[in-house]
Amino acid sequence: MTSTPASAQAPDGSHWEELVTVALLGTARRAPTGGPAGRDAPTALLDAAAVETVRRRAGMRPGRAAARLEPAAEDARPALPPAAARRLTMLLADRPGAGSGGRRGTAPDLMELLPQWLATANRHGYAAPAQALPALLDAARGRTDIRPAVLAFAGPRALWLARLNADWRFALRSTPGGGAALPGPGEPERVRELWEEGLFAERVALLSAVRARDAAAARDLLATTWASERAEDRLMFLDSLRTGLCAADEPFLERALADRSRNVRSTAAELLSALPGSALARRMAERAGSCVAIDHTHSVPTIAVEAPHECDPGMERDGVVAKAPAGRGERSWWLGQVVEAAPLGTWSRRLGGRTPEEIVALPVADDWQDELHAAWCRAAVRQRDPSWSRALLGTPAAPEAGGPGAVSLAERAKLLGILEASERAGWVAGFIAVHGLSEAFQLLGVCTVPWAEPLGRAVVDALNIARDAGSYPWSFSGVMGLAERCLDPAEAIRLEALTAVPDESEDAAPGAGGYWSESFQRLVTTLRLRAAMQSELTPP
Repeated sequence: MTSTPASAQAPDGSHWEELVTVALLGTARRAPTGGPAGRDAPTALLDAAAVETVRRRAGMRPGRAAARLEPAAEDARPALPPAAARRLTMLLADRPGAGSGGRRGTAPDLMELLPQWLATANRHGYAAPAQALPALLDAARGRTDIRPAVLAFAGPRALWLARLNADWRFALRSTPGGGAALPGPGEPERVRELWEEGLFAERVALLSAVRARDAAAARDLLATTWASERAEDRLMFLDSLRTGLCAADEPFLERALADRSRNVRSTAAELLSALPGSALARRMAERAGSCVAIDHTHSVPTIAVEAPHECDPGMERDGVVAKAPAGRGERSWWLGQVVEAAPLGTWSRRLGGRTPEEIVALPVADDWQDELHAAWCRAAVRQRDPSWSRALLGTPAAPEAGGPGAVSLAERAKLLGILEASERAGWVAGFIAVHGLSEAFQLLGVCTVPWAEPLGRAVVDALNIARDAGSYPWSFSGVMGLAERCLDPAEAIRLEALTAVPDESEDAAPGAGGYWSESFQRLVTTLRLRAAMQSELTPP
């Protein structure tokens, strides 16, 4: 093998430039440095150029070795049972874009069962299988609703992977300190340091954690930097005080009523109005009391309403927004805000010692009923008052399908959310028994999973009635989807009889019976799959 001239191994580009110059001038006029002259010069030039070309294309100085990766932290939680691990792989393989698609037929929607599977796995404290972590992170990347459950299940190894893949960086943003443990109650210096120097997400997580264990300490921590915070940050920090809200928070919230940000003032006023004994609540009670009274001049006691004639500076300071939205009258807009912020307990004293049910049943003069009852609905939700929620909901069988105060399904759903789970389920079951499923979707969404037996039976019976009516099942696809996720798996036995194709009446839609049969088969299959999932995740 011919040795390469030393000059051809020059580490910089000067030798290449020289070879180019020699080639342009010609070897007869200039020979390469260190090479032969005469007849052998052209060959030597080409050999040197070939060597230099290879060196320039492929020769690289070795870079500095990167630091070796630290191994992922150990996950001390118990491993998944083998059957549950296999089930997880099946659920993740069904995610959008993973090869499934087209018409579902009788096949369950496995990806919709993943949140329930994750909740059960987290409840039992299992660790995620290492080989499933990439698919779990991909699933959480596409669905923000399951991110908290995925990250709780995936544990520290998911954060380790997220530092190596930009597509999974959401896991670091979603975890305070990128997975680092928040300082505990015995580490005041670390708490102070993170609060003053941490990223915004870390500070929000820290404040929430401190608030959960010591409401006063969190409030004091917030007060140390309140004056220097940005308005949008103050709003987020203030929202954390909803947890453990108590009378001791009132002085801080009263000061926030003078904040230069309208949104901060509004949030502070909302929190104060949720404290019935606060000074703001008393001020609002006085304003509301001057607007609403009993008029005994009618044949029956009637509520008379005199809405505010102006929004004075005191009202604005207490959170009343002066400018009404488009299409709303100013006086009704101010009245609604004042009544919404007044403690509900004041109305019994103000209106003759009547109960909430009796107050709601009173007629309201001059077409103020809808505005007054809607404000009471918002107050009941804000103050989480079950007595007023029941009164405003009314009986499920009422012609109004929800009581005079519930002016929309969304408000009924909010009022139901104040009641205990069993009472909530019973009310919705009664609603469905009288009014069917056409308006029940939002109400079903606030019921605890799995649905209690009376509610599950009401849904199944209503679906059976809809099938017998001969229409297509597509109008009830939303309810069917909820039933797949929320019905008690034990209902599968009752549903078996509905999987057969029924005899179609003359006025039935063509082929409707077959579509209903397919829908019920999918529902039964999904319920049995959920039962299997629960069994696989139950520790021996």
